Order: sequence, then C-alpha cells, then structure tokens
Amino acid sequence: MAYATTTPAGQAVKNILDALPGLIAVAVVDIESGMSLASHSNQDSFNPDTAAAYNTEVVKQKLKAMKALKLTNETIEDVLITLTSQLHLLKIVGGGSKFIYLAVSSRDTNLAIAREVLRAQAELLK
Repeated sequence: MAYATTTPAGQAVKNILDALPGLIAVAVVDIESGMSLASHSNQDSFNPDTAAAYNTEVVKQKLKAMKALKLTNETIEDVLITLTSQLHLLKIVGGGSKFIYLAVSSRDTNLAIAREVLRAQAELLK
C-alpha cells in the first residue's frame, strides 16, 4: 500500500478499492514524470508503480500521434488495453496532467462498472 487518504490521489485510490475490492492494481500517475502519486496492488508480484511508468509512455505516444494527425479538437478520455485475462484502463484526469491506472480481471469485473468507478474519481483529481 503506497497511499495516504489525506491527499486527493490517495483518496481516489481508497475509493476505487472500496468500489472494486477484487482489483489487481490501481495507481494515480503524474503524466509528466511517470511517477505514481498513490498506488495499491492486491498481488505481491504486480508492481503498480512499474506499470505506471511504462503506461505513461503509452499515453505520451498517443498524444504525439494525435498531434501528428492534427487532432487538435480531441482529447484522450481513456485507453483500454485488453490482455488474455486482464483489462488495463488508463483514465486521463486533472486536465490531462494525470491518469488513473487500473488493472482488473476480465472474468471478475464488468468493464462498464470499472469505467464508471474511474469516471467518478476523475472529479476528485481535477
């Protein structure tokens, strides 16, 4: 557990854990640095801070692609990565300065519910 509920990022992580107790991992990430502001994993072998750093590059590359395509009136809302047995969601928040990273089991979690949980926490991180 790497969060304090006294910060907005830590409170968001706690709220997500309360709503999705069976999640694999969650982190609130600063896009510029790639550092986790708060994180938690329910699996010892899954490091959400490492995942946050690598997924920051996914977000940065998509922003570069959008710029190259001149998609100036568009913003990233979220990125969904589907694995064999997991869903990884990157919800952009804070006016594009942060994202919430969520990893869940695709068998145990409804995608629409996971997206709604992240959407609700986006307001907290503005």
